Amino acid sequence: MKKLEALVDSLLLPSDALVADIAAMEGDILILGVGGKIGPSLAKLAKQAVDRSGVKKRVIGVSRLTEPGLKEQLEAMGVEAIAADLLNEADLQALPDVKNVLYLAGTKFGTTGKEAFTWAMNTYLPGRVAEKFRHSRIVVYSTGNVYPFTPVISGGADESVAAAPIGEYGQSCLGRERIFQHFSGKYNTPVLVYRLNYANDLHYGVLLEIAKAVREERAIDIRMGHVNVIWQGDANEMALRSLLHCSTPSKILNITGPETAPVRWIAKEFGKIFGKAPLFSGEEQPTALLSNAAESFRLFGYPKVSLLQMIQLTAAWLEEGGRTIQKATHFQEREGQF
Repeated sequence: MKKLEALVDSLLLPSDALVADIAAMEGDILILGVGGKIGPSLAKLAKQAVDRSGVKKRVIGVSRLTEPGLKEQLEAMGVEAIAADLLNEADLQALPDVKNVLYLAGTKFGTTGKEAFTWAMNTYLPGRVAEKFRHSRIVVYSTGNVYPFTPVISGGADESVAAAPIGEYGQSCLGRERIFQHFSGKYNTPVLVYRLNYANDLHYGVLLEIAKAVREERAIDIRMGHVNVIWQGDANEMALRSLLHCSTPSKILNITGPETAPVRWIAKEFGKIFGKAPLFSGEEQPTALLSNAAESFRLFGYPKVSLLQMIQLTAAWLEEGGRTIQKATHFQEREGQF
């Protein structure tokens, strides 16, 4: 396990390009919603890049910090941890004014049955944050779920495709985008809308879910027969580098891997490793939730961790008993119910 962990750590180190961008970036970095799946690894990468750049710059993470050990984990990285409920106006206004903001706050899991809270987090709160940080540049995390399904043969929706989300989660995320776009125009705030799907770490993600199903001999629903995936480390790097591409009017940027990857093929690759024949249910549909990230590759280059490497690392992680997070992506969902 130590050898595998060392390899993974090496794939999460900041690139020279990121270090150069951080060095050129004026001001400190604030991560709102640092307590989610993505937040800690993003904060760690930011601090590593700052340290390597030799530039004095604070990295600050904001969360309710209710998860045991999170505050200590962040502080051990050298990240300043602030406990705050962003829906509490006093907490929000007490936050330091920082030049660079990454907005990760939001909700997806368990949104069905909690629609009102979903809209409060995903659409109301962005307006309060946009007002508070109107003098900052802001990278706003969003999702490919704002797009309609596109034909598998099309290569996915690029940034010119009109949003048409299915279900209230995607609709509320489009609301988040629209609110930030509104305040970007009102205050001339540089904004980049960062549409991500799907990020994969060894602890979570589409690839892990498929791998577990193959290993445990559970049927995989393949009605959503194709997916896009990207290594979390690559996605984190692109998010930090996106701070230098915020603009007015706001820029939209798709973030994912280059492949339109068949779920059936991914499962069979895991099957080869585990020595098991994958089980499937349903039939592949001619459309899927797919994004075209060609513009991000123009800006940042291609992801450094390939799809096959992600598959091999994920399989090894499971075989060695690595810790996983029980938060499903619901990538199979075609009705928008999360």
